[in-house]
Amino acid sequence: MGKVPPGQIVTKIWPVLSATDTPDVDTSTYKLSITGEVEKEVTLPWSQLMKMPKVKRVLDYHCVTHWSKLGDEWEGILVKDLLNLAVPKGDFLMLTSSYVGYSANVPMSYIDDNCMVAFNWNGKPLEPKHGGPVRACIPTLYFWKSTKWLDGIEVMKTDRPGFWEQRGYNMRGDYWKEERYWEGINFVNKLQFWKHPDKKDDE
Repeated sequence: MGKVPPGQIVTKIWPVLSATDTPDVDTSTYKLSITGEVEKEVTLPWSQLMKMPKVKRVLDYHCVTHWSKLGDEWEGILVKDLLNLAVPKGDFLMLTSSYVGYSANVPMSYIDDNCMVAFNWNGKPLEPKHGGPVRACIPTLYFWKSTKWLDGIEVMKTDRPGFWEQRGYNMRGDYWKEERYWEGINFVNKLQFWKHPDKKDDE
């Protein structure tokens, strides 16, 4: 376990934080797409994804809302290995979940050998409320960058904001530098939270 970044409090529980309702993702129809600025676009159904080389890592991860969780075991497929299938031609990624209309941008420079597309946590399948059956795990940045219910990796030559970045969160999210929000913004509770398009106004 590493050092705790500034402004963080260690927790033993894993809080559930989502901008949306939890979708029901069916692995029999699931596909992960790698698109954008690549030599060749790649689409992997669940069965092919599970044939990729797998890794286990004991990782710490840190939420922008000031909690940190230390020393959990994650299992998945390295983002680097997936990108190598498509041969990326850009310096940024957009990690997407079409199920809920969510996205998060990640600089390629923060993709290391701990960054994965994860399906197991502490020896068990990821629960849907935590992004299962598969989510991004980008422990090098604040954890909003680790898109739940991941189904797309877009390679970009030019950076652009994802879901929370459009609503006041920092474009990069380096927790050692406390890059939580846009410069000059300390609180985002007055920003309008996203509403699922299928939800009515009275819900």
